[in-house]
Amino acid sequence: MAKRDYYEVLGVEKNSDDDTIKRAYRKLAMKYHPDKNKDNKEAEEKFKEACEAYEVLSDKDKRARYDQYGHAGLEGAFGNGGFSWNDFTHQGDFSDIFGGFDSIFEAFFGGGGSRRSRHNPGQMKGEDLRIEMSLSLKEIAEGVSKTVKINIKDTCQACNGTGSQDGKTKTCTQCGGQGQVRQVRQSLFGHVQTIVTCPSCKGEGKIIENKCSVCKGEGRTPQSKNINVNIPAGVSEGQYIRLRGEGNVAPRGGIRGDILVHIHEKEDEYLKREGANLYREFPITFTQAALGSEIIVPVINKKIKIKIPAGTQSGKVFKLNNQGLPQVNSSLMGDLFVQVNIVTPTNLSQEEVRILEQFKVFDDKRDLKMEKSFFDKFKDMFR
Repeated sequence: MAKRDYYEVLGVEKNSDDDTIKRAYRKLAMKYHPDKNKDNKEAEEKFKEACEAYEVLSDKDKRARYDQYGHAGLEGAFGNGGFSWNDFTHQGDFSDIFGGFDSIFEAFFGGGGSRRSRHNPGQMKGEDLRIEMSLSLKEIAEGVSKTVKINIKDTCQACNGTGSQDGKTKTCTQCGGQGQVRQVRQSLFGHVQTIVTCPSCKGEGKIIENKCSVCKGEGRTPQSKNINVNIPAGVSEGQYIRLRGEGNVAPRGGIRGDILVHIHEKEDEYLKREGANLYREFPITFTQAALGSEIIVPVINKKIKIKIPAGTQSGKVFKLNNQGLPQVNSSLMGDLFVQVNIVTPTNLSQEEVRILEQFKVFDDKRDLKMEKSFFDKFKDMFR
């Protein structure tokens, strides 16, 4: 299938400035983020497509070549296999887009955990692992430390991670120990040379002669370990924390992958959450509402006192500043909203019925009027 025009992919005009292009990219990255579209291949492809378009249009040289020659002008710019995560130079933008939490986008650009580190082209990186962690509102409010048992691929003890039965290796004849080979292709601009990973040694520069009988030459074996996860206060559903260097070890040494701890919130029986704000309903009696009272409302790890003025109507909402949840890595707090609802008593005793019958005499003299409905109040705003 032919590549789409990069400007069309981002939804911008050809004369758009850098800020406009960046905003368009950020919007698409948020929309098609793989974490928000699990098992959605179409969203994954759109995400890749947006990143590739942004890589070209945010680079002055690449954009000029693309504007003049189209996709043909970029031949050789991304290597033999086309655009990949290793070609993307804007990884830092993701931290800004996703609220300070690291991203796992690289897993969707080919190579998976066996990709090479961007910091050291000669080293492999192990796979990232993912765990799910469900937290109560109390744990979210206070922050929590948990120990989790997880299965990983760790260094083979039999061969000390070398993958070799006797420790012997030989230099790869195809790349001469460099781990990379040069390829020459014909393009619109003539012969284009690219450097790619050696297919024989997978970039290691050496080949094992006698593979370890335990790990079959991989240099790692399945193992389990306990990891400690420190969750900061204020996290929310869908966020995740990256534990660097706690994932799978790479085959035959190299850099360890990471562990991504995905946060889920357990539903609370009484409280609802919206950002850092908390909401709950609380029952009061007719006499408390009519005469005024003081109620004690339990909220997560504390009890809050609220003064109920005389004549309070059912459905009245009280706002308590800074009594909600903390914001992540901040001293700011959300607010608490408590809606009081008058509960009509049932199964009255004879004494209660007698007293209420006396009170009913006063009710008969009252001229009760309904307040405006929410819909009527809304209409008044536009008159």
